[in-house]
Amino acid sequence: MRTGFFAAVAALTVTTSAWAQHGSSASNMSLLGHQDLQARSAYQPLVRENRGRWIAYVGHHGGKTMNPLTGHDEDSGTSIIDVTDPRKPRYLAHIPGEPGQAESGGAQMVRVCNGSELPKGDKSKVYLLRNFGNQAHEMWDVTTPEKPVRLAVIIDKLKDTHKSWWECDSGIAYLVSGLGDWRTRRMTQVFDLSDPVHPRFIRNFGLVGQQPGATGPTPTELHGLVSTGPKGNRLYFGYGTNKSGVLQIVDREKLINGPAEPTPANLLAPQVGRFDLNANNGAHTALPVLGMQVPEFAKDKDGGKRDIVVVVDESLANECTEPRQMVWIVDATDEKTPVSIATLNVPEASGNFCSRGGRFGSHSSNENQPPMYAKKYVFVAWFNAGVRAIDISDPYHPREAGYYIPATTDKTDKRCVKDASGNERCKIAIQTNNLEVDDRGYIYAVDRANTGMHILEFKR
Repeated sequence: MRTGFFAAVAALTVTTSAWAQHGSSASNMSLLGHQDLQARSAYQPLVRENRGRWIAYVGHHGGKTMNPLTGHDEDSGTSIIDVTDPRKPRYLAHIPGEPGQAESGGAQMVRVCNGSELPKGDKSKVYLLRNFGNQAHEMWDVTTPEKPVRLAVIIDKLKDTHKSWWECDSGIAYLVSGLGDWRTRRMTQVFDLSDPVHPRFIRNFGLVGQQPGATGPTPTELHGLVSTGPKGNRLYFGYGTNKSGVLQIVDREKLINGPAEPTPANLLAPQVGRFDLNANNGAHTALPVLGMQVPEFAKDKDGGKRDIVVVVDESLANECTEPRQMVWIVDATDEKTPVSIATLNVPEASGNFCSRGGRFGSHSSNENQPPMYAKKYVFVAWFNAGVRAIDISDPYHPREAGYYIPATTDKTDKRCVKDASGNERCKIAIQTNNLEVDDRGYIYAVDRANTGMHILEFKR
């Protein structure tokens, strides 16, 4: 009887407590390792090989906490972790970011190129490109990951920054920035960073209506982009976050070498195609998966080859107080007229996610596509629903192939909403924010609610 009594009390506590914590759950995925990232709110992970070691670089939202390596409180910026052994990740260094809280500070974005990959610069070096909060873009030397050194400020006095891209094979960078004279919070600045310490500005770019001097409604702001580099000659821009999304396909050569003055004609000239989502859904990540062979169409005249773009919305509001954000599969084989062919959503009832606390909905996909996953699987961060593996081998019928929802810890931060009376109600919930896949196939998921980085293995 005592056992039953205590079990009932425990169940009641979990049900009624605003601070109830959740254990992990999984299907076809397992946890290999965990790093708490000094309990910093995390945004973007990137994993690259650095002279025989695998190093994870993690961008953070604003905030301040103590760095045990230095013994000082530091504004959250960029964490550097040795993940050579994914079961024993080792924290190496922290580069402080812009002072401020959440979106107003930190250093959310990070990109890394080896000097040996870049056309110019020191071949013995490893370079890190990051934003400094909303103010600037910076270049760092991380050849010795334990001792990062700032090399240059590429541009500063910005009003916003976000999810930039850097081509290691050409050195061209597409910096998501906010310029004072542009009519939008975020647009694109194109720079040549082939010599990382001598940046060369190329041009500014955005949707028609965002440029200085334009009139009428302002199109939705840029979130980020993916480049196929010189060989693929395409850029896939995602505009909007959770509303009025736009997938824009751009000819890379025309963007880089075309007229730089941001007139309507010059902004439209590099555009190859465009796909507009509805008012309720945005475009956080636009991931190209090109040259897919669709078995069902193999005997057709075109051979069944398709160019697919996986468009991922971002959920912004806690506890389902917005339209559902999900994954859209877009057929861009005819680039001029992309068309949506499928969607994928995580069923809310599968985990009572709307009542679990925090955001529920998609956020972003992996960008690196190593051979074991390319044209077969993508992985999507789904906030309180963790990491979701999606089988896209038949892009017309995508299906979930696995998931991992991390356990909350004593470091997991609360997420709050206001009830009908205006009082604040808070719950502790996992907020898997972004993820990446390394060339070995490991998945790295980071948490917005201070729970750290989870290193996962997918059992395909």
